[in-house]
Amino acid sequence: MTELYLEDFTPGQVFHSGRLRVTAEAIVAYAAEFDPQPFHLDDAAAHGTMFGGLAASGWHTAALTMKLLVGSPFRPRGGIIGGGMEELRWPRPLRPGDEIRVEIEVLEVRPSKTRPQQGMLRVRCTTLNQDGQPVQVIVPNLVVPRRP
Repeated sequence: MTELYLEDFTPGQVFHSGRLRVTAEAIVAYAAEFDPQPFHLDDAAAHGTMFGGLAASGWHTAALTMKLLVGSPFRPRGGIIGGGMEELRWPRPLRPGDEIRVEIEVLEVRPSKTRPQQGMLRVRCTTLNQDGQPVQVIVPNLVVPRRP
């Protein structure tokens, strides 16, 4: 896939990732290592919580989103390098059996005033489940090289 320079992006442009199915085993394995809370580790224990059943850690959702972003046609030259996060929300839980995809919308393209070789790209990345419902919304600012 072609890597894109800052000048290749325009506000309103939309990119789509592939899809990824999430298993209960993956949810539990991630939680056991990085976020060992009962609603991420055990379905029975999770039933007594606000989630009402096993739910992936938000950080697991973020990691899966990154995996989908890196494999998508959204290819800033040099990689997806963050320059800060404006928004991070998990509007609903990611569940076992969910199949997710990411929609990436370019919100703003801003050449740097102090570093002429680069600029900032502001995007909204919405991670959607199989029903088209958002499970995560992030709005990062990304550092992207300008065309030499």
